[in-house]
Amino acid sequence: MLKMIVFKRNILILFSILILITQTGCEAIKPKKVSAKDFPPDPRKRVEKNMNEGRGFRIMGGSQKGTNYEFASANPLWRATLDTLDFMPLASANYSGGIVITDWYSENNSPNESVKISVRFLTNEIRSDALDINVYLKKCSDNLTNCSISKNNNDLVADLNLSILKKATKYQKEIIDKNKKENPYIIGEPKQGDSRKKN
Repeated sequence: MLKMIVFKRNILILFSILILITQTGCEAIKPKKVSAKDFPPDPRKRVEKNMNEGRGFRIMGGSQKGTNYEFASANPLWRATLDTLDFMPLASANYSGGIVITDWYSENNSPNESVKISVRFLTNEIRSDALDINVYLKKCSDNLTNCSISKNNNDLVADLNLSILKKATKYQKEIIDKNKKENPYIIGEPKQGDSRKKN
C-alpha cells in the first residue's frame, strides 16, 4: 500500500516536471523581444500609435454618448459618398471592404436606359485620387430582351468625384470644429527646458 502511494507521488512529480518542460517552449511564456526603434520617443506619438492599433482607450475627454468612435459615420469620405449617391438605390455598401455599388437606376421610369455606379475607396484621406469611380450604362431594346452594358466614364465621373470631395471636406471641417468646441484647450508641443507661453 505504501509502495503504491510513493509510486503515484513519483508519477505525479514526473508528470508535473514534463508539463513544465513542455511549457517553456510556448511563445506565450517567453518574453517578447522589443526594439526601441519600434516605439517613438514622443509620448503623444506612442499614444496615437496605440490608439490606432486598438491597444488603448480614453477615459478623460471622451464624449458622453457612450462611444468615442462612430465607425463609418466618422469617415467624412464615406459619408459624402453615401450622401451624394442618396438618390439611387444601393445594391451594396461595404465599409470594411471600401466599396459602394448602386443598383440600376433610370430617370423618369424609363426602363430602356439605366445607370449603375461603383465607388471604390483607395484611401481614407480626402484627395483627388482617393476614389475609383466607375459608371455603367445599360441600354435595352423596346421589348427589354436585348440589353447592352458599357462602361461610361466621362464627365459624370469627374462631377461625382468633385461633388464627393467637396462634401467630404465640409464634413471634415465640421468634425474639426466640433472637436475644438468639445476640447477648447490648445495642446502645444512641449520643448525641453521651455515653459509654456501664455496667450
